[in-house]
Amino acid sequence: MSGGSIDIRDVEADYVIVGSGSAGAALAYRLSEDGKHRVIVIEYGGSDVGPFIQMPAALSFPMNMSRYDWGYKSEPEPHLGGRRLVTPRGKVIGGSSSINGMVYVRGHARDYDAWQEMGATGWAYADVLPYFKRMENAADGDAAVRGKDGPLHVKKGDQNNPLYHAFVEAGRQAGFEVTDDYNGIKQEGFAAFEHTIHKGRRWSTANAYLKPALKRENLQLVRAFARRVVMEGKRATGVEISRGDHVEVIRARKEVILAASSINSPKLLMLSGIGPAKHLRSLGIGVVADRPGVGANLQDHLEVYVQQECLEPITLYSKLNLFSKALIGAEWLFFKRGDGATNHFESCAFVRSKAGVEYPDIQFHFLPVAIRYDGKAAARSHGFQAHVGPMRSKSRGRVQLTSDDPFAKPSILFNYMSHEEDWADFRYCIRLAREIFSQQAFDRYRGREIQPGDDARSDAQLDAFIRSHAESAFHPCGTARMGRADDRQAVVDSECRVIGVENLRLADSSVFPQITNGNLNAPSIMVGEKAADHILGRDPLPKSNLEPWINPRWQDSDRSIPA
Repeated sequence: MSGGSIDIRDVEADYVIVGSGSAGAALAYRLSEDGKHRVIVIEYGGSDVGPFIQMPAALSFPMNMSRYDWGYKSEPEPHLGGRRLVTPRGKVIGGSSSINGMVYVRGHARDYDAWQEMGATGWAYADVLPYFKRMENAADGDAAVRGKDGPLHVKKGDQNNPLYHAFVEAGRQAGFEVTDDYNGIKQEGFAAFEHTIHKGRRWSTANAYLKPALKRENLQLVRAFARRVVMEGKRATGVEISRGDHVEVIRARKEVILAASSINSPKLLMLSGIGPAKHLRSLGIGVVADRPGVGANLQDHLEVYVQQECLEPITLYSKLNLFSKALIGAEWLFFKRGDGATNHFESCAFVRSKAGVEYPDIQFHFLPVAIRYDGKAAARSHGFQAHVGPMRSKSRGRVQLTSDDPFAKPSILFNYMSHEEDWADFRYCIRLAREIFSQQAFDRYRGREIQPGDDARSDAQLDAFIRSHAESAFHPCGTARMGRADDRQAVVDSECRVIGVENLRLADSSVFPQITNGNLNAPSIMVGEKAADHILGRDPLPKSNLEPWINPRWQDSDRSIPA
């Protein structure tokens, strides 16, 4: 890999990108592709080499390692009993795509139509679908709607465990749709999950985009801490960085592009004088542009784990001992196959919560073991679980600075469960998970309910469980949302230009006006892909004329067949 340790005194480039994650790596790849522009990517994190990142089954490790994670936590969440929830963000080549769960979900077509309605002109489904196709190399799905030759390898899991099939069949038995490709025209239904895994390895944006692009002479990677954007008046001219004890500047001849995550991008904007004027002045930061939307509109997906004992010894519980882990590790190390070559999220569902909801607003991740996402507190028995939660909570949080010191961690408050509808939605999610697990497909496997437990039945009991057990799905977004230039709460316009200043763009999950329906890695990469065309002044890819599948009974029922 070139560019690992260069002398960066007096270095400049046409484009300076902060962050090598889902969007940043895609930007680096596309902006350097034609060889006409010099591009520098600034990344504070180190190498992604090693089994903790590259082995898919080791996914719980990197997000708990300070070497790879920024180590952020929320403020005490007032509606979750004052708990502080971890907020992992990747501090490594590939950013959060190098520490995430490798689940691949585009989102629903209506998500992007909603973006356009909220002021993100040119980001409707018809506009973004061609960029999803451009980035994908999908092993499955119809070539009319799925990409087949992009950098990002996507495939379904092998589904060797019978519990994966039981989950999908249980959904069908409960009257819900089944879909062959939730990333195609029809998201709604129970399905096999797709992964960003290729030849048994995590296929992060570092592997898919950045490492191939770094073979080009016009792209350099600089390992440094981005302190702030250098502004000359209202114009961005570079990025101030710390490398060791030195503070230096990398200059941008054309533009600076922030792609540092929905936590660090608004932080950098505020440190650079772009944000809510009152907040900046309170910390002694001079105001370059008063943008009250910077750090606001923080959204996430919250979920609970509904866990069931399994009567047959077929779950991953038997693989949690040290001897089995060693065998799994050895098989993966030498052959890149076996239980180490999957993230074990291989079945899923996207369903609607009630009649009158046009498109899915609940997501299930199914896992053939009863265990926490961080790999801790495994149940003392064979079990399986569904991660379930609503997709479109109305609760909103914020990111703020705590100091004008660039190294100070920001204050993050998600304000989870602050909207009354959240509680009703979550209670329904738990009861629906129980209904799925009660279907005939699970009869031979189903033991006692481990969590929440048979004694948690009333609304009050479920609320207590949610308050103490709900966890983030790690999908923060929206903190520098896209909108019309005359919208005071918008931070970037529809070409990802930061409103009120020049030569500065932002392209990552911060710009989402509203959270998408599912995991965020895929839409974040798409934002980087599409933003690159805007930055280069190219015409957008031709619009798609494909229409999404909408359940014909959506106004009458939450499912297709009466249960």
